[in-house]
Amino acid sequence: VQLQASGGGLVQAGGSLRLSCVVSGIISRFHTMSWHRQAPGKQRELVAGITSGGSPSYADPVKARFTISRDTAKNTVYLQMNNLKPEDTAVYYCRMNADYWGQGTLVTVSS
Repeated sequence: VQLQASGGGLVQAGGSLRLSCVVSGIISRFHTMSWHRQAPGKQRELVAGITSGGSPSYADPVKARFTISRDTAKNTVYLQMNNLKPEDTAVYYCRMNADYWGQGTLVTVSS
């Protein structure tokens, strides 16, 4: 099983990015997928998750700004991030259940 995250980059505050997590080796729609982030000097934290049934959940700091979704045909999970803030700067990781992590993609939001 491999998770390949991409889509990070440098964006100004108020901008948007869409992260992708392509899963290989397993059918991801049967599993809970989540996005986490780790800012410099801080612990990794859960940002958003989506169950096998498609129910999303979000951490309070990103509610109403971030949207998690999945494309079952592409075996891919997305994180649409809007109205980005400097405090969103972090390395973002995708995760399947509690078992597998992607390699991380860096998001930098400038003020």
